[in-house]
Amino acid sequence: MTLEDWKNSGSYFEYNDIYQIFYKKSGNGEPLLLVHGFPTSSWDWEKTWDSLTEKYQVYTLDMIGYGFSSKPIDFKYTISAQVDLWEAFLEENNLSSFHILAHDFGDTVVQEMLARFKENPEYEFNIKSVCFLNGGMFPETNFPTITQKLLLTPLGSILKHFMGRNTLAKNFKKIFGKDTQPTDKEVDDFWEVVDYNSGKNVIPKLIKYLTERDTYKIRWREAIQHTDIPKRLIDGGCDPISGKHMAEFYKEIVPNADVVVLEEIGHYPQVESPDEVLAHYYEFRNAI
Repeated sequence: MTLEDWKNSGSYFEYNDIYQIFYKKSGNGEPLLLVHGFPTSSWDWEKTWDSLTEKYQVYTLDMIGYGFSSKPIDFKYTISAQVDLWEAFLEENNLSSFHILAHDFGDTVVQEMLARFKENPEYEFNIKSVCFLNGGMFPETNFPTITQKLLLTPLGSILKHFMGRNTLAKNFKKIFGKDTQPTDKEVDDFWEVVDYNSGKNVIPKLIKYLTERDTYKIRWREAIQHTDIPKRLIDGGCDPISGKHMAEFYKEIVPNADVVVLEEIGHYPQVESPDEVLAHYYEFRNAI
């Protein structure tokens, strides 16, 4: 499927009576939510989409500030705001019970959702299982790139003007596996969704989630440790941001941790090795 096909086969719903949010849904079976990472979009799931929709009723969206969704400059971008968006989407689609597959920034969005699930016995959404891919869920083990660190500083508002397709390509080269590097076409597509609708203007605002991970690290850690639902981590082991070192930490602190490490894969397992990810995900789902 081309990026244009992906966009044309999606739909929009209006959030808070003003923002247009891009989403896709397809398939039959138990509902499955796909939650994307930073700085990309739901397009990250394209290589797994057809297979997943053969087994499940699959839903994904571009969170606000990402992909083909609205990217308002004056919006307060927080993890909590993204969960509020997801909850509105779930209500819009009459979804109260579902499984989740998440990646990167999406892992932290799901941690906030799990925290709400843990803290409120009357939480209206029933999370049946969660599978995490690479993500900096624990600040102690998260090593952002130099570009990410700079975007967090006051220089971020200046740096954004110099960001482009080549910036993304250089960063992806560092975080993808040695033998699973993205093609030029893949980088072009990733950049197109990042830059869509003047997207690079909001990147310094979006990346503030890294500071939230420090602020809420205990709450979000306990959301994984103390929610009694099936969870699996499928981790690209050679990812310098959240690779094998993060997986080892996860195993240390999560009771009965279920962890699969893909030794030669980097930060984007679902892009670099979709068949492996699907095999391990289906194994997880079949066991619960």
